[in-house]
Amino acid sequence: MRNTFVETENFRRFVGALKSLDERGAEEACIVIVDGKPGLGKTTTLSRWVVQTGSIYLRAQKGWDYSWFMQELLAELSVDPRSIRGRRDRFERVLQELQDRSERAALEDKVFGIVIDECDMISRRPEIMEAIRGISDLKFLPTVLVGMGKLRDDLRRYPQIESRAPNKIDFRPLSVEDTKILIEGRCEVPVANDLIAFVCRASKGFSREILDAIKSIERFGRRFDIGSDGVTVADMAGQVIMTDRNSGKDIFVPVPK
Repeated sequence: MRNTFVETENFRRFVGALKSLDERGAEEACIVIVDGKPGLGKTTTLSRWVVQTGSIYLRAQKGWDYSWFMQELLAELSVDPRSIRGRRDRFERVLQELQDRSERAALEDKVFGIVIDECDMISRRPEIMEAIRGISDLKFLPTVLVGMGKLRDDLRRYPQIESRAPNKIDFRPLSVEDTKILIEGRCEVPVANDLIAFVCRASKGFSREILDAIKSIERFGRRFDIGSDGVTVADMAGQVIMTDRNSGKDIFVPVPK
């Protein structure tokens, strides 16, 4: 499978939300909410943006409290948390490091920000959420909070945060067109349109399952005499192409009638 990033509609909507931050009226309205079920490509999309911009990426942990969060943030900023003892001193050092990086990014005409993935893990912990809001407010720093389907609901308990997040993006299942783009971009063997359509239906548009299907198609295609249209449904009839995420059972390519 090719190690390349494919720009789907979800990615384009995310980039559009970031661009809209430049047009915001209130400077503090710089939080972007990205929500959606696991397997829709959120982490892949955000990881690419972090690499492109040099932004900070944190994956929230179930056991996080305020101190643990600040330690992780300092570590990502290449600062040894043990070198700073006071709670206030740690917060001020975080702000200084973020400002320095933001200014360097601005000189390169880049957008620098913070991504906190799996934010559902901490969205019911007011002290952490208020710390995130405080950092974002004080530096007007683009802050992307990523959830797994329920983040938007959880944030309704924090009006002061929700009011700063006018841009909310729900990652949606991939369409047939996006499935085709993903398969053609990643798969190392050609795939026919009928098999692409089946993969989209069977995967329910989840990119994780589509990538599993690509692996199966590649294994099959490398030992099969592929026609000019690519691997078809008829070619792979009866072959396992992916696993159902709900039942854990194999999904087979149907035998054409």
